[in-house]
Amino acid sequence: MVREFRLINEKGQEFSLMKIYEYCLLTDPSGLGYAYDTEYQQLGDIFVSNLRKIQQGQVEGTLNFINYDNYTAFVNFIEGSESLKFGYKIPYVDGSIKEYFKDIEIQSLGKTQLQTNGILSETVVFNCLGLWYEENTVIYTIEQLTDEIRWDFRWDSKFTDYDSRNLQYINQGHVEAPVHIEIDGKIVNPKIELYVEGELYQTVEVNTTILEYEKLLYDSREKHFFIGKQNTDGTTTSLFSLDYINFENDNVIRLPKNRSCEIRLTAENEVLNAKLTIYPRYKAV
Repeated sequence: MVREFRLINEKGQEFSLMKIYEYCLLTDPSGLGYAYDTEYQQLGDIFVSNLRKIQQGQVEGTLNFINYDNYTAFVNFIEGSESLKFGYKIPYVDGSIKEYFKDIEIQSLGKTQLQTNGILSETVVFNCLGLWYEENTVIYTIEQLTDEIRWDFRWDSKFTDYDSRNLQYINQGHVEAPVHIEIDGKIVNPKIELYVEGELYQTVEVNTTILEYEKLLYDSREKHFFIGKQNTDGTTTSLFSLDYINFENDNVIRLPKNRSCEIRLTAENEVLNAKLTIYPRYKAV
């Protein structure tokens, strides 16, 4: 097995960076690690860091195209996308394969001539917009008559335990992990609770009714922060206002690292269907 690279846009469309005949082949990638900007202050004979922040990364490499048509297809894919993420699949010694993502923007793409081997090889530079992250999604359904819960695990389990209502998870990333939650209506006054080491840590209460065929949407990622609902026609309505949210609460739920965290989804009536995505983030993978 070898590592694999691809681009994915906001529509879920993909452009492989591993198939030279259909798409292109990325070679000599660099910038997959990380670095810090650090400032030091001298105290006698020692130096103490007084400012330390992670640098914005760049992923660079050479894109090899078998013809000009594929080059044009790549440019059209980039320019036809509102947002892009870089997918990086890594094979591990135990036989497992994990995929990590980085949100990116293209900075530059060269354009020269076909080489003597018939390949168009061009330097590409992507600016990174954040850390590496996983997309760990779980979907569950509670049968109304039997009160039975079914978990559909979509990633290697990192849970310490689960029961009929509560999901426990240990964030093994390098920083706090944001979440994305969808709860199907009808639900009345839904509540999202985060417990850390068994103690209530945060509560998000939305004082409204989400009707049948609507969804409560909650996202704590920096660029995507949203508390609202998806209407029956697919449009969204923000609920982040004093009419619905208690602003005395910390409404930004992120799972602290290396601690047992529990997410509880409740309402005044039964929560029947929900989807939870956790985004553990890594400085390097």
